[in-house]
Amino acid sequence: MTALARLPSADGVWTRLRLAPDAAPDLPAGDGAASQAVDDSAIVVTEGTVRWIGAGSRVPDEFAALPRHDGEGALVTPGLIDCHTHLVYGGHRANEFAMRLAGASYEEVARAGGGIVSSVRATRDADEDSLFAQAAPRLEQLLADGVCAIEIKSGYGLALEHERKQLRVARRLGEAYGVVVRTTFLGAHALPPEFADRSGDYIDLVCRDMMPALAEEGLIDAVDVFCERIAFTLDETERVFRAAQALGLPVKLHAEQLSDMGGAALAARYGALSCDHVEHLSDQGIAAMREAGTVAVLLPGAYYTLRDTHLPPVERLRAAGVPMAVATDHNPGTSPALSLLLMVNMACTLFRLTVPEAMQAVTAHAARALGLQATHGALRVGTPANFVLWDAQEPADLAYWFGRRAARRIVRQGRIA
Repeated sequence: MTALARLPSADGVWTRLRLAPDAAPDLPAGDGAASQAVDDSAIVVTEGTVRWIGAGSRVPDEFAALPRHDGEGALVTPGLIDCHTHLVYGGHRANEFAMRLAGASYEEVARAGGGIVSSVRATRDADEDSLFAQAAPRLEQLLADGVCAIEIKSGYGLALEHERKQLRVARRLGEAYGVVVRTTFLGAHALPPEFADRSGDYIDLVCRDMMPALAEEGLIDAVDVFCERIAFTLDETERVFRAAQALGLPVKLHAEQLSDMGGAALAARYGALSCDHVEHLSDQGIAAMREAGTVAVLLPGAYYTLRDTHLPPVERLRAAGVPMAVATDHNPGTSPALSLLLMVNMACTLFRLTVPEAMQAVTAHAARALGLQATHGALRVGTPANFVLWDAQEPADLAYWFGRRAARRIVRQGRIA
């Protein structure tokens, strides 16, 4: 029996709920406008699937015999989605945090042998069971914040056997905790030491050996690249994208974090699901993303940890109608964040997102960034039951507090977690 199957079923009629604005975009007008909070609402769940949503007084007779779950007036949102994490890795890098406090830049830390490569060493030294044991408590912290789907990237192995190890652990975490995990192959994250000054040869390995083998094993849901001065060039990034396209895999990109490399425009040409970080995103990149429907994923944890001062162009993204998501970017070097709600607060305070924008950023738009918009990010009839009952009066409470566990009950994949 899986861990998910051992959890109590959420089947039944969930009553006395207050649906958050836009939580159920398909709600009939007679049951309340989607742009307004809907009081005394009900959600019917059978066989782990949402079957009906509407006013509590209008629950169809066909569901009268189902068990009742009293929501006690709780605020309800769709389950949250953390659409950018590097959750599986060995060791940690608290020492680098101290180095940066002493004045070292992110690039100086990387060139001194720290950064991503230090996590590569620790990840290569760990076996699958050790990586699982290290990652599980991190995942538990994120799930307790109401997360019902999560992306986990590789990128700390940088060799076939070790990238495979990371991705296998990511799949195991999803099975063990009954949560949807989207795996992203980030073999082009950094140049491994054995390929020093031979980035072209390493990209050959990524494209010809690593990616096809891992795709054949069913371990890859999407492909990512770190396109930056200290990582990989535009040409190298495009080589990875072409290889992914040939395998039928969607792409994403770590784009314009430290400089304007033009990566967002390139990613958009390949129909990228998302471009992430985007502090230095240009107007050309914004236009390309809008045309392609690519999501801009904002990562305030890294911005904060690196003490960055170059804000992502939120106002221009907003004006262009580019959807914005927010994620933890959990990683050992630049965003050791274990609360998606804290990132919601940071996105509002640092990046000036509004509360409605921030909530969409961790639900509907985050789902789109993972290609999960058909099943996650909103309460819709016919989709898996993923929703959270919050100890909150209004959505602003979720953005306002930080360090507070506000989730009263979490329904994940049709089970009460």
